[in-house]
Amino acid sequence: MAIKKIFKQDEFRELGFGNKVVESNQRLMNKDGSSNVRRTGLPFFKSMSIYQTLITMPWWKFNLIVFFFYITVNLFFALIYYFVDPSHLNGMVYENEMQKFSEVFFFSAQSLTTVGYGRLNPTGYFDSTLASIESLIGLLGFALATGLLYGRFSRPVAKILFSHNILVSPYKGISALMFRVANRTKSELVDIQANVVLSYVINDNERPVRKFSNLKLELTKVTLLSTSWTIVHPIDEESPLYGWKEEDFRKNDLEVLALLQAYEETFAQTVHTRTSYTNEELIYGAKFQSIMQAGPKGSVIVTLDKIDDSVPVNLEQEMIRTA
Repeated sequence: MAIKKIFKQDEFRELGFGNKVVESNQRLMNKDGSSNVRRTGLPFFKSMSIYQTLITMPWWKFNLIVFFFYITVNLFFALIYYFVDPSHLNGMVYENEMQKFSEVFFFSAQSLTTVGYGRLNPTGYFDSTLASIESLIGLLGFALATGLLYGRFSRPVAKILFSHNILVSPYKGISALMFRVANRTKSELVDIQANVVLSYVINDNERPVRKFSNLKLELTKVTLLSTSWTIVHPIDEESPLYGWKEEDFRKNDLEVLALLQAYEETFAQTVHTRTSYTNEELIYGAKFQSIMQAGPKGSVIVTLDKIDDSVPVNLEQEMIRTA
């Protein structure tokens, strides 16, 4: 019965994931909003966007890469100074080979950064040429690192916090599918729009085919996301989920894709974010607890660490009570 009801909802022609089912319980989108797709068949550098990777990777990875290249370049030039012509570096003070290498290593660092303290200086033609080449590489490298650093700071990102679970809750005498979002930063998000898509699998001539349906929401847009927003899809007669019991939610290969966009005041740009919910993140028969409380001087406190807090309810009884 549940599968037949699903055709009451208008279908998307295509969402970009295709309709082929590779395997059961296949997740289309990861919790962080990235597509659960791996591309193969091309050489590594043809399939990789270096700029996009460096801009979007975690900060600890970015800092580690910058530090690694800085040390590697210095070691490379220090080895050349050490083995080729160290006698033409004036001002070196050392008593053993380890101190000698440390002297040329720090001279390399001074040349790369164009600091040039003055105690060490090249006198030979080879060392002077090598130092000038290293200075050029340093200028270009730091310019590149500065541009990437600026790009990471200036990249507009919608820092919206999603509840980890999606709930089937009582709602005005019926049930509803709902999840909660909140703004993680002090910057205001204006004109937030939500688009929620249901992915499901049907059998077409004994072949599994993936379909997509747009879920109608109680509200598709709010003006400001100052506190939190519970996004609600009423499961009424026009819903593809109408008539589903708990076992239907458990056994059907469904995924709820949530896509949000908003105008971010700090960057003065439209930003996007997304996530998805599968059967494993669905709680049947629960409702969210309030995360707002009164603050000092008439303010409102939003406790973001409680965005996932919910309490179990008897869905059938609550539906009757709220009818």
